[in-house]
Amino acid sequence: MEKFNIAIDGPAGAGKSTIARLVAGALGFVYVDTGAMYRAVTWKILQEGLQAEQISDMIALTGRMDIRLVPGSDGQMVFVDGEDVTGMIRLAEVTGNVSRIASIAEIRSILTAKQQEMARSKGIVMDGRDIGSHVLPDAEVKVFLTASVSVRAQRRFKEICDSQPDITLERLEHDIAERDRMDEQREASPLVKAPDAVLLDTTEMTIPQVVDRILELCKLRVGGGQ
Repeated sequence: MEKFNIAIDGPAGAGKSTIARLVAGALGFVYVDTGAMYRAVTWKILQEGLQAEQISDMIALTGRMDIRLVPGSDGQMVFVDGEDVTGMIRLAEVTGNVSRIASIAEIRSILTAKQQEMARSKGIVMDGRDIGSHVLPDAEVKVFLTASVSVRAQRRFKEICDSQPDITLERLEHDIAERDRMDEQREASPLVKAPDAVLLDTTEMTIPQVVDRILELCKLRVGGGQ
């Protein structure tokens, strides 16, 4: 089968990472979690103790970072300068700061270049918030996943309630709504549906149903999976 690229965008908690990973597995493609890359940068910035006004230092640090995404038995593993940070980038402190860091245009530019290099040889499934609109505008298949804020909060709560027992569903709903606002209003590559992306509202859909729908799109658009 000829390789092609798939861009999956959508707001926080829409299930992008899970769906993208399963689609990549079904097609034998490589999954690239761009959100994990921004989380890795945020984690490193917090580790270095950089303050909000030290933007030039943040940009320089991002440029020096070696970020590697490696398939693991429980999903994608993330390494920063050789250190496994897969669990640490999901901590609440990182989640609370990642939109602010991701809004810095120069940091987005650095990571976009890395992501585009990954996709150059095709056979990539990449998820994020500006993949179809900005990072991979020529992707052969583009999907924009969404769901209601309440459903997205419930999904995220199930994922993290064991590791973060103090978190409440109400707090998650608030945080996701605020994340949507920040992502949609940022100047650098805001969260937006690409004109040629297919909108999938997954509020009433199961994960297998969403995966099957995207695989159907691949068959229709590029003959994928035939």
